[in-house]
Amino acid sequence: MSIISVAIQKGGSGKTTTTLNLAAALHQLGKNVLLFDADPQASLSQSLGITDEPENNLFTELSKEIKGESGNLENVVIETRSGLKLVPSSIELAGAELELVSVYGREQVFTWMLEKMADRYDYIFIDCPPAIGMLTVNALVASDHVLMPLQAEFLPMKGVRSFMHHFKAIKKLNRKLDVLGFVLTRYDERKVMNRQIFQELDKEFGEKVFHTHIRNNIQLAKAQEAGLDIFHFDKHSHGATDYLNLANEFLLKVENPTPSLV
Repeated sequence: MSIISVAIQKGGSGKTTTTLNLAAALHQLGKNVLLFDADPQASLSQSLGITDEPENNLFTELSKEIKGESGNLENVVIETRSGLKLVPSSIELAGAELELVSVYGREQVFTWMLEKMADRYDYIFIDCPPAIGMLTVNALVASDHVLMPLQAEFLPMKGVRSFMHHFKAIKKLNRKLDVLGFVLTRYDERKVMNRQIFQELDKEFGEKVFHTHIRNNIQLAKAQEAGLDIFHFDKHSHGATDYLNLANEFLLKVENPTPSLV
C-alpha cells in the first residue's frame, strides 16, 4: 500500500479535481483505491455527491483518537456513486485541528488511524487543506509520497516554493516521505505563461515534473457538480484522456522512483 498526500499551499490549484480523477483513473485500471478527505471544506466529499454530511465521518473518528479512545476509519468508509471508496470530511475538522495541537504525538494521529487499513488498499489518496496546519502535517507524516497539482501561473509557483520550505521540516518527522511529482492543471499550450511555468518547473525540479498536463476542460467541473468522476460523467472528454494518461505515468513513477529532492 502507498499513501499519497495531494497538497500544495495554494487554493484553486486543481488539488481536489486531481485527487478525485487520478484515483478514479487508477480504479479504472483495476487498482483498489481509498479516498481520504482531510479538508474541512469537504470539497472532495461534495464532488463525489456527498452533499449531506454523514453522521460518521473523519471528524468522529479523529475525535475518539484525540480523547485517547480508538477510532476506526473502516466504520466510516462509504462507497460513492462512482464506485470509489471514501472517508468523508466534516466542517468540524477545523475545530479538531486546534485540538490536535495539545495532543501527545499530535503529528502521528493519522498514521495510527491508517495503519489499521494497511493491507486493504493499493493506494490511499489524502486530499489536504490548502495550508500547512496540523491536518496537512498529519497527512504528510502518514504518507509515502506527496503529489502537488498547480496551475501554470506565477502565484501557484510561489505556493510550490513555500510548500517546499515546510516540506524540509516535515521530512524530519517522516524520513520516507518524498515528492512524487508536480502536475500542471488547467493547462493551455497556447499560453506563453503556461509554457514558461512548465519550463521553470522542469529546470528546478527535473524528473519530478509530470509530462502529462491536465488541459482546460469544462467537463471536469461539470462532473464534480454532478457528483461524479470524469470517467462516469464523460469518458470521451479531454479530462478523461488526461487523467488516464496521468494515472499511467503515476504508476511508472511509483514503481521507479526518482532521486529525492531533500
